[in-house]
Amino acid sequence: MVDACDAIIIGGGFAGLSAGVALAERGFRLALLEAKPALGGRAYSFPDAESGDVVDNGQHVLMGCYHETLDFLAKIGTRERLIVHRNLEIEMLDGPGRAACLKTASLPGPFHLTAGLMRYKHLTVAERLAAIGAGVRMMYMRRFALARLKRMTVAEFMDVTGQGSQARRAFWYPLAVATLNEQPELASVALLAEVMKRAFFSRRDDSAFLYSKVGLSELYCTAAREFIERRGGVVACRAIADNLEMNDNMVSAVRLRDGAKLRATNFIAAVPPAQLLRLLPESVAAGGTCCEIDRLKSSPIICVHIWLDREVTSSPFVGFVGTATQWLFNKRRIFSQYGAHHPGYLSFVISGARELAELPNDDLLRMVMNDLRTMIPAAGEAQMIRALVLKEKHATFAPDPASDVARPPALTPVANLFLAGDWIQTGLPATIESAVVSGRAAAAAVAERAARG
Repeated sequence: MVDACDAIIIGGGFAGLSAGVALAERGFRLALLEAKPALGGRAYSFPDAESGDVVDNGQHVLMGCYHETLDFLAKIGTRERLIVHRNLEIEMLDGPGRAACLKTASLPGPFHLTAGLMRYKHLTVAERLAAIGAGVRMMYMRRFALARLKRMTVAEFMDVTGQGSQARRAFWYPLAVATLNEQPELASVALLAEVMKRAFFSRRDDSAFLYSKVGLSELYCTAAREFIERRGGVVACRAIADNLEMNDNMVSAVRLRDGAKLRATNFIAAVPPAQLLRLLPESVAAGGTCCEIDRLKSSPIICVHIWLDREVTSSPFVGFVGTATQWLFNKRRIFSQYGAHHPGYLSFVISGARELAELPNDDLLRMVMNDLRTMIPAAGEAQMIRALVLKEKHATFAPDPASDVARPPALTPVANLFLAGDWIQTGLPATIESAVVSGRAAAAAVAERAARG
């Protein structure tokens, strides 16, 4: 480990690694510290010896509007590891045999979504027109009445725009929960509006779905580490930062759990809010923008991986309407190049799962299998070979209107301390894109400070 450097980054997820790549590219001498045995933060993968598959800790999907993320992956040389589906295409099941496809049309944006929604058979023609009208009003308020929009939840906006129960359950709420990881009664509609604007009310290519052909760690962790190390940086795992030491109102060093003390000119904390508060001296945590951090709540995500003895659906991506289980990812269709020990490898996602996160894994597994057999009767004859239940109890910050206001910027009251993470104020919900945007913003702030001397 280096004794002193231009910058120390604490945290090795998307935020920390994107900040490290940006600084290394600028010629900064840096050290990146990750407390866990491997890089990745809350977005990583690991080999599952029993199934022979590489398993993501949670199913992550990129979109064409993730411009900063795609540029980051291009810079580290892994963008070609993504599968691009130019047209958004989701099979939505509203009960057994009741399928409807939500698919964007081959038209310029935003008409591609409008045409796709007009063909969405889970809604009546009147409900489709009302949903389009609500989307237009959302974009109007985002531009001309943003302050009011920021005070509203998704459910309140549905009330204001007269969206009926079927439009909510079969269109708006699945979209909101998936993008915000929060229940509609709590989630900020302003954040949903930002997602809608970037993904569906801009260029057609911005709504494309992109899946990684490899595990998440292979997608970005290894390549980012190599990028930093080739430029003289140091990346260390199992490097647990205990606290930041101050001198003359500046951070002078980070002290590690093993007693080592590392000095630098600048520091970037790319860690979750609770961990950041443990690092900060009390005088810093209680002042300025940092004092709002403890108001931020978190929201969980549950991902259930199931291996069956047969394939039960040919669709790569399926949404369930009206069940606790929300999304099904058919890994064999997404990752068809992989050799399969078992042909039916499915990944299920439940977002905003506060009421379910404390349930025993066996109960969650039974619930998911019941939902699968209800929605896809062909699964009733399939035998489960293996299952794995993964819970991220603090997967994202809870994007309610009050928490969104409390999100801090990259700059702190301490001149040489900068923040990064999907939870800081980027204008986006807690997505991979938000994490990368924040990491690059922190790196730019470090570079600007260095330029000022």
